Amino acid sequence: MGKFPEAENRILRNIFICRKCKSKIRTTNMRVLAKKVSCRKCNGKSFKPMRKK
Repeated sequence: MGKFPEAENRILRNIFICRKCKSKIRTTNMRVLAKKVSCRKCNGKSFKPMRKK
């Protein structure tokens, strides 16, 4: 999974995980830092970046 840079960017870039309910959302890094994005399921505003396995 993710052997070349194009695939790795498509899979991991701009995807964040909600810290409360663990759902995925695709948004930019600056919107997450500014707390302008909220989770669709639980309306939480704390996210972590998706981890590379």
